[in-house]
Amino acid sequence: MHGGEMEARRPLLSGDPLDPSELDSDEGEVIFEKGPSGASGESGGSAPRMLTYEEAVEVAGFGLFHWLLLLVCGWANASDAVEILCVSFLLPTARCDLQLTSSDMGLLTASIFLGMMVGGYMWGYLADRRGRRRVLVVSLTVNGLFGGLSSAAPWFWLFLLLRFISGVGVGGSIPVIFSYFSEFMPRLRRGAMISALATFWMAGNILAAGLAWGVIPQTWAHFSVGGLDFQSWRLFVVLCSVPSITSALLFRLLLPESPKFLMEAGRHHEAVLVFKLMFGLNMIGKAKTFPDFSLRTTSRPSEDVEDMTSSPQKEHLCGILTKVWLPVRQMFGSSLRRRSVVLLVIFYCISFGYYGLWMWFPELLRRVELGGSPCANVSVKSPAPNQSCEPVGTAVYMEGFIIAASNLPGNIFTILMMDSTGGKTLLSCGLLVSSLSVFLIYMVQTKTQSLTLSCVFSGVSVIAWNALDVLGPELYPTRLRSSSLGFFTGVGRVAAIMGNMVFGRLVDTDCAAPVLLVSVLLLTGGLAALLLPQTRQTELR
Repeated sequence: MHGGEMEARRPLLSGDPLDPSELDSDEGEVIFEKGPSGASGESGGSAPRMLTYEEAVEVAGFGLFHWLLLLVCGWANASDAVEILCVSFLLPTARCDLQLTSSDMGLLTASIFLGMMVGGYMWGYLADRRGRRRVLVVSLTVNGLFGGLSSAAPWFWLFLLLRFISGVGVGGSIPVIFSYFSEFMPRLRRGAMISALATFWMAGNILAAGLAWGVIPQTWAHFSVGGLDFQSWRLFVVLCSVPSITSALLFRLLLPESPKFLMEAGRHHEAVLVFKLMFGLNMIGKAKTFPDFSLRTTSRPSEDVEDMTSSPQKEHLCGILTKVWLPVRQMFGSSLRRRSVVLLVIFYCISFGYYGLWMWFPELLRRVELGGSPCANVSVKSPAPNQSCEPVGTAVYMEGFIIAASNLPGNIFTILMMDSTGGKTLLSCGLLVSSLSVFLIYMVQTKTQSLTLSCVFSGVSVIAWNALDVLGPELYPTRLRSSSLGFFTGVGRVAAIMGNMVFGRLVDTDCAAPVLLVSVLLLTGGLAALLLPQTRQTELR
């Protein structure tokens, strides 16, 4: 690539302000043979071709840039999984160190979801107004920083508070990652690539389970620092914060802003530079020149563009709240109302069911070891202050690792089938089969049966989650994409909080009730998914 092109890319990679002279420096030969105008653009002085977003994405090609994007966004997605699920793996050990009852454990698992509920819509709103990349850097930093600090908390209330703030960061990165990633993808590859991105959740799950298996049972990780009894589970918490911090650095150093967001914000020259960056990386080793074109978009009213590009001004509280609430009003407006109501039901059902059960898997497996059934009457009481704690066997963490790894078949299945089958069908079928597997978990009486059905639930439920990750960005226009995903993930966090609180209250007294409730809710979500529109390979609005 020539020197002028490298100079034009520098601001996107470094994060420095874009110089106007650089924005006007796009040069190159128009090489595509078909388009809306049919002109080649090679003759001197001819006006550059006007392309829509989808056409520009196709011109930029598919290749190295998209695989780099998948790795960085995937690592960020994995870091969110690690941060969320690490709490479930530390429960069997930390319950003794922090003197926790089952209700306390339910409150702890709920704390991160409460933070995600608070952060989800707030970060999504900011991402739709100020940019995806900036929000991802800040939210991932908050996640990793406060997650790491929680390892040094000597008291339960402080540990709870820091996990809550960490959850605020997670709440921003999860919905924004998928909207950001989808806005770089060619239409015909979007379903498979988003499914591949969702697969990194499994990688994070396996990483968390592997770290728990390798670190928590070890005695060498137990020492005292300044009066704090730093046990192995605290080192595990520190290690779980590393992926989020490194993800924030990768986004800051390597990736540009979403071109779709830049176009909708009226920053067309910057969007062209992003497409140039994509083209240059995708066409390495190919004798092709970046074409000269301009961008056009007709999907956003001019007043919205002004709102997104203007600098913040002091406003009355009422005006600010009205602006923040506006995306929700638009989501439940006449044209989007039905899909929004259906998605609300689905997010509630799958989040209550999945997180309510998943966060308690290590504890339920421990009870299987003691009583032969996940609902064995094995109560968890807070130990006395001077009472020694019995070590938790490595079998619990090994089984958690096996359940996490059982996501793999479901992830491979969705990558292969998403573009041909469609997200709607996979979402409905995944939820219905998950419902059946949870019902059978309640019925079993042996450790082998329980572990087998838990693996089935893990492998099937991930199909539903991956389908939802693909459907979400396709159901809403750019101006609402991150806000809508943030809102619905916030609804999901409310459900996750309720699921964990219900398990914490009832797991000792009436374990059957929350398990059967999970089965019913997953069944409800699977039936509701049939009401969604089919969006297979649709163009992003």
